[in-house]
Amino acid sequence: MSLADRRSEYETAGLDIGDVAADPIEQWWRWYRQAEEAGATEPNAMTVATVDADGLPDARIVLARGADDGGIDFFTNYSSPKSRQIETNPDGAAVFGWLQLHRQVRVRGSIERLSPLESDAYFATRPRGSQIGAWASPQSSVLVDRSELEALVADVEVRFRDRPVPRPDGWGGWRLRHETVEFWQGRPSRLHDRLRYRRGDVDWIIERLAP
Repeated sequence: MSLADRRSEYETAGLDIGDVAADPIEQWWRWYRQAEEAGATEPNAMTVATVDADGLPDARIVLARGADDGGIDFFTNYSSPKSRQIETNPDGAAVFGWLQLHRQVRVRGSIERLSPLESDAYFATRPRGSQIGAWASPQSSVLVDRSELEALVADVEVRFRDRPVPRPDGWGGWRLRHETVEFWQGRPSRLHDRLRYRRGDVDWIIERLAP
């Protein structure tokens, strides 16, 4: 079957303003838990989009590690391309795709660094192997081969043998502060339901968008 001929009909229940929470993060949590229950692979995975110094867009999938009134958190190497892009232009966007439920959530806003204490707290929860990897990997740098990375890992394992692994100064968190959040529910005949939250003077404004 060609890509042009591929079709999936979305026979799912509709979405109306009366069905959703007044706050977008509360609604996000409702959908996230339903995605978990539906067996979604990595339901906290999101595509984060940024813009580089030349104005070219870039995107990659990362894992959300927190979601509250302040925004949505993720963690990475601060010398990575995405971090350098955020330092240059803090405007960003994220997309969650829960295909089993024919749903996506789009988030737009500004991205800011988490505090060192917040980054320390999350780093302490990571498996030791992931902590070692944060020290060892020169993220996005060119490697000669896999053995070069394995040697770096071995060096770090020796360095922190028999003691806790601290968070590297060059690794930590970012928070996408949501200014607009759109909930998309697939419907038959591509007449999808789209509800967008945007900040008002006091409360969130919820609007229906044409599919």
